Amino acid sequence: MASPAERSECEWIERIKADGAVPLLEPENCPNGWASPPGDKFMVRGPDYLTSKVKIPAEECLLKPLGFDWIKGSTKIGEILKNPNSRVRKTIDDEFPTGDKPFVWAFNLQVPSKDNYSAVVYFVATEPITEGSLVDRFLRGDDGFRNSRLKLIANIVKGPWIVRKAVGEQAVCIIGRALTCRYCVAENFFEVDVDIGSSVVASAIVHLAFGYITMLTVDLAFVIEGQTESELPERLLGAVRFSDLNPASAHSFEPSSDETAGSLHSSLPTRLWKSIGQGFSQFLHPGAQEDGSTNGSAHVNGTSNHEECPEDVKKCKKSLIGVAKRLIFIASAALSFD
Repeated sequence: MASPAERSECEWIERIKADGAVPLLEPENCPNGWASPPGDKFMVRGPDYLTSKVKIPAEECLLKPLGFDWIKGSTKIGEILKNPNSRVRKTIDDEFPTGDKPFVWAFNLQVPSKDNYSAVVYFVATEPITEGSLVDRFLRGDDGFRNSRLKLIANIVKGPWIVRKAVGEQAVCIIGRALTCRYCVAENFFEVDVDIGSSVVASAIVHLAFGYITMLTVDLAFVIEGQTESELPERLLGAVRFSDLNPASAHSFEPSSDETAGSLHSSLPTRLWKSIGQGFSQFLHPGAQEDGSTNGSAHVNGTSNHEECPEDVKKCKKSLIGVAKRLIFIASAALSFD
């Protein structure tokens, strides 16, 4: 039988898990929800990787899953755990008004979009961090060290061909080399805000994928890359699965004024890639406009271009698919840092 302290711990963790915009469900069936996939779904560097280049299925994660937020704001959302009104921070502050607080990790994926969506996954450490370990050095290190080590592994479990092709069977990326990361470290938490819009290639892929987000099941794992024999085999920090997310279900989150500096900037390259991504989605997603909605180029003089010149449309679509394939090739090369 669990002790009162253990029951109390379970209660606050379960409360955080359950209170987000989308529910915690089973990995095999989690529409518009999130789940914790098993570690062995991901391949990591094995003990002899430096000589053999052999990867092995990962063991259990080092951190315990704590929660998932699907949120949006008037500006880009960052430094969530510094905000005392954020739901995870508030729950922990209320649960532990005095004494030691649990150490929480947050990975905030900032999606480039006009509604400033963020997918935030939280984990909690259940064991003390060993002094001198790779995790300890990562937390104590500078941003340069963190940028060279923090790795994302992404699996598209379910999704359209174009998205699976763009990401690959298992995409591996040293996040800080490809994207701008902002780290927020305090006594009882670590947060990294990953600006996907900082890379025009990554932004284009995400804008393409966002058109299919209600049809995607994605597994993500976070790893501190092992680069020496003593740091192998690699261990997952944590992993999350989200599936068939509905943009309409995202909760609104308004950051404090000091968290919005620079978040209103939108570069021309990002807007350009956004347009390309949205264009691919419209051409490669049949029926996307079948609800009767139109845009400025869909009709000319009241007549559908598609009806006037189907051969030209077919050639245009074929050309765009060719461009999409080239973009996928470039993106795959740009994101392969393993």
